[in-house]
Amino acid sequence: MSGTLNKVMLIGHTGDEVKMHYFEGGNCIGRFPLATNDSYVNKSTGERVVSTEWHNIVVRNKAAEICEKYLKKGDKIYIEGRLKTRKWQDEQGKDRYSTEIQCTDFTFLTPKNESGQPGGSMPGMQPQQPAATENPSTSSVENTNAEDDDLPF
Repeated sequence: MSGTLNKVMLIGHTGDEVKMHYFEGGNCIGRFPLATNDSYVNKSTGERVVSTEWHNIVVRNKAAEICEKYLKKGDKIYIEGRLKTRKWQDEQGKDRYSTEIQCTDFTFLTPKNESGQPGGSMPGMQPQQPAATENPSTSSVENTNAEDDDLPF
């Protein structure tokens, strides 16, 4: 393989609200922690062990504004992006490094009634969906009912 790949896919729960940073040109960045869990059974003790990994998520511009508006602490979200390591200096002048997930795509997974959002579609999912069809009367409920028919094939 001649190329390289830097891709991350995560499903986890937000650890805090989205922290926004605005810039002069009108651009913005949102940052929030994301927790993913791994569990296994300890063979010697028989007890279940759960370990949590924390990821620093960075979203930009319109995506950041959508996340700020609709994501709450504890919400479940699917994140796609790439790893990026930043180098910076602390107060003593020592070099420090931070590895972040630069988010390129996301999907909210917490049902809207559990996250306290008002009724209607979840706006955070709109950027990932294809353009609306010409028949606005078609809804996902109608499509779901068609799949529930008792057809023999």
